Amino acid sequence: MSWNNQTQPQWGQPPVQPAPPGGRPGWTRKRVIIPSAIGLLVVGSILGSSGSGDTKPVADAKPAPTVTVTITAKPAEKAGGREEPKPAVTVTKTVTAKPKPKEEEAPKGRAVFKVWGTAPNGISVTYGSDSENLDGSGLPMEKTLKVKDDALYYTVSAQLQGGGDIQCSVTIGDETKKGRARGEYNICMAQLNGDFFGGFS
Repeated sequence: MSWNNQTQPQWGQPPVQPAPPGGRPGWTRKRVIIPSAIGLLVVGSILGSSGSGDTKPVADAKPAPTVTVTITAKPAEKAGGREEPKPAVTVTKTVTAKPKPKEEEAPKGRAVFKVWGTAPNGISVTYGSDSENLDGSGLPMEKTLKVKDDALYYTVSAQLQGGGDIQCSVTIGDETKKGRARGEYNICMAQLNGDFFGGFS
């Protein structure tokens, strides 16, 4: 009821205001924006600190050293800890034996006499057969004689005239005899004797 055309206030609960447009209250938007801003700030500070300090180009970075370890595998053991015995390896090598070199052969029908070594004070040499005796000289010495059918032997003898070391030999066909002398006035002697078959040994 109104008095003097004035509306009297009604007693009771005030009327409900309509919700603002947008469908979400303002306090909920603050709830999302503030934590997002804080998160961006933290991420930015982390990126900024990692970017600061000494930085080197990628090309200057030294590669880390690598180590290679080689391990020789051991054969697996049999049950019970005993290993099966390994078969023995046998290698057979065939070598062709070289024939023993023959002594120097004399020309056919010839006797060759040789003396070599050192004789600082000189040497006295004789050579020949049972029927002839010839003198030789100088070192090394080599002389040749024709072999006679009736010769009993062929010999060479060399005597030192002081110190020295000499060797001597006589060869007929493929048979050779050798001798050696060392020291003062010692004699080197070698001789081939005739046999019943017309040869010398």
